[in-house]
Amino acid sequence: MSEQQQSPEQGRPASDRPERDRPWVMRTYAGHSTAAASNALFRTNLSKGQTGLSVAFDLPTQTGYDPDSSLARGEVGKVGVPVPHLGEMRRLFAGIPLAEMNTSMTINATAMWLLALYQVVAEEQAGVPDGQADPAEVAARLAGTTQNDIIKEYLSRGTYVFGPEASLRLTADVIAYTVNAVPKWNPINICSYHLQEAGATPTQELAYALCTAIAVLDRVRDSGQVAPEDFGRVVGRISFFVNAGVRFVEEMCKMRAFVQLWDEITRERYGVEDAKMRRFRYGVQVNSLGLTEAQPENNVQRIVLEMLGVTLSKDARARAVQLPAWNEALGLPRPWDQQWSLRLQQVLAYESDLLEHEDLFAGSHVVEAKVAALVEGARAEMDRVQAMGGAIAAVESGYMKSELVSAHAARRARIESGDEVVVGVNRFTSTEPSPLTADLDAAIQTADPAAEAAALESVRAWKEQRDEAGVTEALAALAAAAKTDENLMTATLAAARAGATTGEWAQALREVFGEFRAPTGVAGAVGAAAAGTELTAVRERVQATGEEVGGPGARLRLLVGKPGLDGHSNGAEQVAVRARDAGFEVIYQGIRLTPEQIVAAAVAEDVHCVGLSILSGSHMELVPAVLEGLHAAGADDVPVVVGGIIPDSDARALLERGVAAVYTPKDFGLTEIMGGIVEVVRAAQGLDPRP
Repeated sequence: MSEQQQSPEQGRPASDRPERDRPWVMRTYAGHSTAAASNALFRTNLSKGQTGLSVAFDLPTQTGYDPDSSLARGEVGKVGVPVPHLGEMRRLFAGIPLAEMNTSMTINATAMWLLALYQVVAEEQAGVPDGQADPAEVAARLAGTTQNDIIKEYLSRGTYVFGPEASLRLTADVIAYTVNAVPKWNPINICSYHLQEAGATPTQELAYALCTAIAVLDRVRDSGQVAPEDFGRVVGRISFFVNAGVRFVEEMCKMRAFVQLWDEITRERYGVEDAKMRRFRYGVQVNSLGLTEAQPENNVQRIVLEMLGVTLSKDARARAVQLPAWNEALGLPRPWDQQWSLRLQQVLAYESDLLEHEDLFAGSHVVEAKVAALVEGARAEMDRVQAMGGAIAAVESGYMKSELVSAHAARRARIESGDEVVVGVNRFTSTEPSPLTADLDAAIQTADPAAEAAALESVRAWKEQRDEAGVTEALAALAAAAKTDENLMTATLAAARAGATTGEWAQALREVFGEFRAPTGVAGAVGAAAAGTELTAVRERVQATGEEVGGPGARLRLLVGKPGLDGHSNGAEQVAVRARDAGFEVIYQGIRLTPEQIVAAAVAEDVHCVGLSILSGSHMELVPAVLEGLHAAGADDVPVVVGGIIPDSDARALLERGVAAVYTPKDFGLTEIMGGIVEVVRAAQGLDPRP
């Protein structure tokens, strides 16, 4: 179009355009290998226009173990940065003034501890130890978020440590402390994000997240740590972390439903009169569940559409957005991949006219009807949960977990049947070679293999130079406080300043609170609604093979194992449910097992196959440990299959080590996988390939 052909709107100066709203905070979820490497990544991302930090911690840090714990084997620095002590927190934020930064920390069971380390580093940066600043003034300037939503950990991510009641106490203590001492801090992100990743429908996502918020607020209110007249400030600091899938119109309506329901709950249940305190404040990472290994370039448009679901509606717009990278179904994204995701946000916020307009959907009958339906469904499910005694009771009974596993199974069945189209996976699968994935090993970043050794040396050196008596005294005081109703943040800060480690802080509380294993949700889950031709055929092969191996009526036994600290159990649960539907006798004991425990269970249950699910990138350490354990136990005739986000080069290496089969996200057909496992068992038993 020539200059003469431009429309009046296109041709007028930018200064004449409507005033733009301020963009949301733009983050990239980042952290890996070491604190020094992660610090360099943070500073690079900030230089590219990122306006906040979102820290990914490794699994030992998230679950309260030091790098030298046997459970940390293979997990150090894999899915995030290891922070075993104050020295590593200093390195993580070196050169980044925390009093001026907005930092989100994805941390839950150990949220209190990581917040304490963060606060102490901020004090050191400001010169508090030298008397150059008032610690209260430094704390008052800190802005950011601790995720700190332990209830969803029992349902999805699995990085819990303690039981629900003790965990809720820690959550409430952090909230009460920050409302009084760190007023700009968001002490909790109620996470519906992980509920959707676990299979939640929009109605379930709304209901279970809001029931979680009610459980948390009730606990803070009943603790007596906040004066009744100040409770509105507690409500005003509650934030949410949501998911947004590719059905972006429905997702946008879901967010408007969240706004409506939150306003009702905070006004009617908690009597909050100030509309500002009742505002639904949320950040978002768009859907990772729907990212595909097949034709991964399609993930870019998925991510953009999902971002629209949480930005289009001004009345329900996200306060902060972080986008996954296009290649997350392949492995760890590179800095360039993270930059691409950041640029997607920047183009929408700064090049489009989205932020120049009032809400685009106000008065839409279609949107209003969809929102009303979601609100009605969510209220009904919330009433059901509250009638059980609330979110904690629904977790302990296994109700919410079973509902999520069933919903996820239904989604998987729709994809496998083709009722739910996934482009490049179950439809439109023919493709030209992609230059993005021509070299798969170069298309992702590899975690530093030296990270674990560096972390071990860091802990050794840290313990060598600290005042051991001071640490012992601080940890004893923490344990003593845990046996009372005292807010544990003060004792935790003292332990951080004394030089305690992440594992020591958690162990002191383990000895008081004990540990917990959440229900798996598999036993009560509804699997395939009807056995189609393919599942029926596999079921017949399973039955016939079982009888060939063990005699009339015998069944094949499959152990589904989750070694290491990886708590993302959704895939393992779906495998267990489908294996059960296919006629296997399934042994599934949940998450966080050592290779030794898995081997012991395989031998004790006399299984015919072991299936390992590992999504944390620790497969090259943990799978060989299981193979070696089976060999030592005289059970090396038991075949092992592995599933996870496993690069091609690693898959080849595992097969060479003796793994019978490797499954990755491109293998979406669970029934087909069951058929493959039958053939693996037959080969191990020396039977003909077909019964």
